[in-house]
Amino acid sequence: MANPFTVTVFCGAHAGRLPDYHAGASALGAGLARAGMRLVFGGGRVGLMGAVADAALAGGAAVIGVIPDFLTRLEVAHQGVSELVVTTSMHARKKLMFDLADAFVVLPGGLGTLDETVEILTWRQLGLHAKPVLLCDVAGTAVPLVALIDAAIAAGFAPTDARDFFELHAGVAPVLARLAALARAHPG
Repeated sequence: MANPFTVTVFCGAHAGRLPDYHAGASALGAGLARAGMRLVFGGGRVGLMGAVADAALAGGAAVIGVIPDFLTRLEVAHQGVSELVVTTSMHARKKLMFDLADAFVVLPGGLGTLDETVEILTWRQLGLHAKPVLLCDVAGTAVPLVALIDAAIAAGFAPTDARDFFELHAGVAPVLARLAALARAHPG
């Protein structure tokens, strides 16, 4: 049997202030499960990480959590996932999450989410991959990141095609539709 289309999701270990964030993470996890896709995420059972994983698991999806050893206590490793991989470092975590992914989705999050997103976009700029990166704008959370990238382009610090390194989608439904199209085109 072919491997399922695998989506790595970057998102917060905190829930954030708006209920929309949690609702978006849950809707994405449920949608991935309905579509028969596999979820890879940061391995925590708290915040939006826990929400996306719990919803995917409830829908019957295969879920792989990837967490560095030192964060197993801080982010409280999710023991209910299909597979929990404990890495030796943040770098190893990000590399494995990259290796497993057919596509990336960015949900709301903090500095860790920003770090993961910028790194994957940088790898795209350097020609290290051509995997789709979908920014899921939940309640305006992607707007500051896009503005930062636009400012870097305007100042001459990022290439003019940096906007082509990602897709911006207004909410979970368009992200799920795009992932479904990508999965159909994927050789599997």
